[in-house]
Amino acid sequence: MAVLEVDKLGIAFGGLRALEDVHFKVEEGSIVGLIGPNGAGKTTVFNLLTGVYTPTEGTIRLNGESILKKKTYQITRSGLARTFQNIRLFKDMTVIDNVKTAMNSQMKYSAFSGIFRLPSYRKEEDQVTARAMELLDVFGLSGQAGDLARNLPYGKQRELEIARALASSPKVLLLDEPAAGMNPTETQSLLEAVRLIRERFQVSVLLIEHDMSFVMGLCEHIIVLDYGRIIAEGPADEIRRNPKVIAAYLGGE
Repeated sequence: MAVLEVDKLGIAFGGLRALEDVHFKVEEGSIVGLIGPNGAGKTTVFNLLTGVYTPTEGTIRLNGESILKKKTYQITRSGLARTFQNIRLFKDMTVIDNVKTAMNSQMKYSAFSGIFRLPSYRKEEDQVTARAMELLDVFGLSGQAGDLARNLPYGKQRELEIARALASSPKVLLLDEPAAGMNPTETQSLLEAVRLIRERFQVSVLLIEHDMSFVMGLCEHIIVLDYGRIIAEGPADEIRRNPKVIAAYLGGE
């Protein structure tokens, strides 16, 4: 079953059509890659999916319901979370507090209970802390839960951002160039972590990535954008040999 459906999606900025007739599905429990040359429109797709931009045309459905008129925080609550090309952590907060911030909207205790540290407050805080530690453990970060986020190595900062996105309990996780700037060891660790979170948290993944070995080794289905239009989609082996894809990346067959 498709958890995310995009149909005839397009957007124009003045007279420039940045995207046109973009259509794809993300099936439940799948890992899908969105690739293409620089400027193809990949991040624009993510910005449309998360409500940063409003499409000129087309539809977006999450769990069968339209999210077109929802604000970004409402889309997150509906089950769509993302990371960014440039790491956006609260670097002067601890590692665990970065993750817990994403769960604030799920807290149900009253202000009165919080002020006076009543049992309902303590119970919920304990549950949130346990959940945050579970997410950190996926990325081997539980031992650094009390460290400031800025003190983590670059690769671990990227993984922390993914852990924070998972804390909102999404149905679909959007990863925008998660392997950017990572060395081969970090990239392999991330690849294994993405597979693990798909299985453990029953989340579908849609990712943008320029590291083709990472994409080909991880994604079951790949969508290729060029100049704002989809030029190919299918399994990795098929995409690797597609003449249109080769031409888009290399300028000729």
